[in-house]
Amino acid sequence: MRKQLRTTLTAATAVALTAALAAPALAAPSGGGHEATRQAVRAAVADGVPGVTLTARRGHGTWAATAGVGDLETGKPRSTADHYRVGSVTKTFVATVVLQLEAEGKLSLDDKVEKWLPGVVRGNGHDGRRITLRQLLNHSSGIFNYLADTGFQQKYMTPDGFMKHRFDQASPEDVIAIAMANKPHFEKPGTSFAYSNTNYVLAARVIEKATGSDDYADEIERRIIAPLKLSSTSVPTRVTLPRPSSRAYSKLAKTDTGPTYDVTELNPRLAYGSGQMVSSSADLTRFYSALLRGKLLRPEQLKEMKTTIPSSRDTNRYGLGLVDRKLECGVHVWGHDGGIFGSNTDVVTTEDGRHSLAVNFNGDWSGSTDAIIEAEFCGK
Repeated sequence: MRKQLRTTLTAATAVALTAALAAPALAAPSGGGHEATRQAVRAAVADGVPGVTLTARRGHGTWAATAGVGDLETGKPRSTADHYRVGSVTKTFVATVVLQLEAEGKLSLDDKVEKWLPGVVRGNGHDGRRITLRQLLNHSSGIFNYLADTGFQQKYMTPDGFMKHRFDQASPEDVIAIAMANKPHFEKPGTSFAYSNTNYVLAARVIEKATGSDDYADEIERRIIAPLKLSSTSVPTRVTLPRPSSRAYSKLAKTDTGPTYDVTELNPRLAYGSGQMVSSSADLTRFYSALLRGKLLRPEQLKEMKTTIPSSRDTNRYGLGLVDRKLECGVHVWGHDGGIFGSNTDVVTTEDGRHSLAVNFNGDWSGSTDAIIEAEFCGK
């Protein structure tokens, strides 16, 4: 495993990366057109993203492309079949399972968190007796986001902390306790929006309680991955990525300057239901297309999922694990983005599920997935 810091590039790597920036290895195995998308992908690599992989699905046709490199040491290109960590895209899978359970009568979105997790959401103004499952899923609960805790950030999100703790075996209860040690983002549940990863750690635990499963991952596998034959999708516990895959890189800082670190190996279990999953661009477009076309949820539950509230971004509204995004050209797309160490993912699809796009950067400090989405759906 590569634990050492990537503070400089070797001469050979610098040559390979320079070549990639000058003329990205853009591969298109199938489909035609997409010239604006190609240009946006090239721009992302020129902006400093090590490598990009994407798949677009339109009707019965697909188009896949890569640019840049998957390994800064060897200059090996990215693959259109790359597995990568999807971060918060996991939330759509978790929300889908919760809504399936509602359709089966096993829970209600109006249930209080306290019903399923008694005594868990308590402390410093948090009270699970006042928060519904719906409010977990649309981030209107007010529950503190454990990622915003300064101690957590120091331990896991700084270079020294990450390298020391990247393989820690933290439990869901550990990160929930971190959240409970802080005050809520706002006092009255349902009155505002505050994106909180803690909400989905709790939602995953609710899935386990409602189904009797030892692990929420079993329900995602049984209800979504297996029926859709998502062969590259998993809820992993191992620290390595399945093959094929690229290396993942991060600055481990809030700036886009300074050393670049290889952060490929880590324990994804720390993120739990808020961001644990691994997938591929082809699988993600298949999942979101099936979801919006009603293949995974009954009409009533899909309507619930698409019932949105204002989010922290003016052009986006948040549903239940699903974002309604208005593009510059007026087109609405539905999906979710996800960031985790060394990986930046964005997936969107039109409301009819016929046009989908999934894109991943193997670096987390530069580039714009927004620009690639605008290019694909607006042609600019």
